[in-house]
Amino acid sequence: METHKQIVIESIKHHNIDIIPYNIEFTINAHEKMSNYYDGKYFTNNLGNFLFILKAKPENPFIEIAPDIFRDYFGVEWNRTVDKDIGVVCNTLVNKDNVKDFTFPEPDNPLIYKTFKEEIPKNKDKFIVASLGFSLFERAWSLAGMENVLISMAIDKDFINVLLDRILEYNLKVIENCCKYEIDAMIFGDDWGEQKGIIMGPKTWREIIKPRVKQMYEKVKSYGKFVFIHSCGKVDELFPDLIECGVDVFNPFQPEVIDVIEAKKRYGNYLTFYGGISTQHTLPFGTTEDIKKEVINLLRNVGKNGGLIAAPSHAIPGDAKPENIHAMIEILKNQNKYL
Repeated sequence: METHKQIVIESIKHHNIDIIPYNIEFTINAHEKMSNYYDGKYFTNNLGNFLFILKAKPENPFIEIAPDIFRDYFGVEWNRTVDKDIGVVCNTLVNKDNVKDFTFPEPDNPLIYKTFKEEIPKNKDKFIVASLGFSLFERAWSLAGMENVLISMAIDKDFINVLLDRILEYNLKVIENCCKYEIDAMIFGDDWGEQKGIIMGPKTWREIIKPRVKQMYEKVKSYGKFVFIHSCGKVDELFPDLIECGVDVFNPFQPEVIDVIEAKKRYGNYLTFYGGISTQHTLPFGTTEDIKKEVINLLRNVGKNGGLIAAPSHAIPGDAKPENIHAMIEILKNQNKYL
């Protein structure tokens, strides 16, 4: 019998497979809701996820410095009064005066990779992904402020180039360290999109972001690993660029902003799509029949001939209906009954 790791690899290589791999993640609120629904907080142990994701950051990356205010290992402070998972940045650390001297975390810190040593041997049957979140643009705006970063992309290229190059230098060392372990892929988190297009525009993305992400992806490929990118929003106009840069798997593949069937037709020979189940519409607002129809359609049409890791298009939000989540899980776990 093939392991979950082998099935994911076959899907990424666009081979015909009997079962389509899937992966389901939850926000804090959604996890609590489903723990009550299933009468047990350990329900996630029975999901059958195909991926095992390791985060390339220290074991305890956030310290609560005030009620609902958390400081991360870069020194960024996050207000989690409303959003309990990520929060909103409430300080600014980097500016023109200190951009060359600001102290970054130590990329060789062994605590970043502690869970790699502990968890990889226990999960060798799964497809193991090392996650580098806030990998470039997101790291820049969390350090220097969204407005400052976007303005500098337009009128102060010296500042943004220095900042991004320093982030790139840090990332390349982290990538090198991660890829020395027995992982199968790295996933980079970097949201470039909103509901209607690219935040900084495609021209600026190609000028400022693309050359740097290409270096990161090439570093991963040099170790024989697969490259995943997570970028929320309508960013499908960048798919040819991402393919050129070496991306194997695109996530979150939001059906609200990207036509999943059309994307499969146009790019399915080059990209594997990870996501595709609506977290903005169907899971929170649809019926159980709506979610069943959407999941089966995704598996049949996008999953055909490989090239799909089925998943909610993001960690499931707290407003998703438990009965819809349950229906989705049942189909993904029992595909032979539905396909």
